[in-house]
Amino acid sequence: MTDDDRDDGCRRYADIPMRQPKLQLIAWVRSVVEEYGRQRMNISVRQCYYQAVARGFMESSSSTYNQIQGALRDGRMAGLIPWTLVEDRGRTLRGLQTQTSPAAALRRTRANYRCDLWAGQEYRPEVWVEKVALESVIGDICNPLRVDYYATRGYDSISQQWEAGQRMATYVQRGQRPVVLYLGDHDPSGLDMTRKVEERLRLFTGVPVMVQRLALTMSQIERYSPPPFDVKWTDSRALAYADEHGETAWELDALDPSVLKQVVSDAVGMLRDQPRWDAALGQEVDDLRELDEMIQRASGESDDDDDEDA
Repeated sequence: MTDDDRDDGCRRYADIPMRQPKLQLIAWVRSVVEEYGRQRMNISVRQCYYQAVARGFMESSSSTYNQIQGALRDGRMAGLIPWTLVEDRGRTLRGLQTQTSPAAALRRTRANYRCDLWAGQEYRPEVWVEKVALESVIGDICNPLRVDYYATRGYDSISQQWEAGQRMATYVQRGQRPVVLYLGDHDPSGLDMTRKVEERLRLFTGVPVMVQRLALTMSQIERYSPPPFDVKWTDSRALAYADEHGETAWELDALDPSVLKQVVSDAVGMLRDQPRWDAALGQEVDDLRELDEMIQRASGESDDDDDEDA
């Protein structure tokens, strides 16, 4: 195996002349990329930039962002940074899935099969995050917890809020209590979004919905010291925010993913009835065994068909 095709996801596509400062920046960026990878998370340019600022490696500026972006681009092209751990969340190939056989379709179904482990629980949590840039990070946290998640992209659209209200009304009809675990920036609009979510969900669900703000909180800011930025005075909520919090704001992206993972995991754990959870997991195991039997029968039928064709 050559350096051009390594198991760590690095592959060289170009010889790029680089001076020592650029190589040092790429080495630092790779360390952050691999740190995310060890947590089974990919990283975006924006997240890498925030980590450079939050850790005091570089100052917050458009120049820093461009340098990080260039390091990720050139580092991957030169085979120094893994391709598999960096992602562009705004561009994705979409299309219909196809299968090679009924047995293959069943195998795919088995690989994706999950019981609704929350169906028998008193609470029904969802995790909402303000920024789409953090959606995959939150997904990596929520999927093992079997919790649905959603990026509001700032102030959510009224259409999406109505749909969420109808979804949560269904949970209420089933005897469950919906809970939104919310993560957003600590700035004038970021704090107000939590209030707006609660207000609209109460309207569209028809009953109060618990909305718990998990991050970014002032206690987290004091503990982890994310890089600050000046309040945007063009925001109509800036004056009220400044009266209570001062003229400094902070972005959620600057928190380390391990911190986000912990706060979400802790909040979900407080809502989960473990005995009911374990019983639902047992049902899932039984269902998977049934799918295994179906795959075995389908595979046998495929083999018989092949013999007849021969």
